[in-house]
Amino acid sequence: MSDGKLDLEIVRVLKAPRAKLWKAWSDPAILKEWWCPKPWVTEVKAFDFRSGGAFHTYMTAPEGPAGGDSDNPGLFLDVTPMERIVWTSVLVEGWRPATSWLPMTGVFLLEDAPGGTRFTARCLHLDEAGCTKHKEMGFFEGWGIMVDQLGEVAAAL
Repeated sequence: MSDGKLDLEIVRVLKAPRAKLWKAWSDPAILKEWWCPKPWVTEVKAFDFRSGGAFHTYMTAPEGPAGGDSDNPGLFLDVTPMERIVWTSVLVEGWRPATSWLPMTGVFLLEDAPGGTRFTARCLHLDEAGCTKHKEMGFFEGWGIMVDQLGEVAAAL
């Protein structure tokens, strides 16, 4: 269940079976192909795909770091195979507290659906200001593109 004041959410039925979506999530070489909206590029700096494991991505804008980048160290909180992935930007490896430019927790759910997999991408924020900031930065467009790219990459596996 989503809190409308603190959470942003995208739900789509992707035309790929759950196993292929899981593979696209669980292999960092594949994840970097869909994680951020193209033409941005993702570098996976840490990927220990288990509850308590490090998850660190670095995204670079097409014109290079001077034009924009996003360094996102974090931690997988829950990895339930084929069902749920939860990560946060407020903790890093070893359960160490982290300072984040945008404190959040991402919750991703995979459920069987007619024609594919129902994929939910939910972003939980610390407060309304953070949620509003993320929405104004283009959450629905950016994460929507990411989810579409995930579906395309997974379907091609």
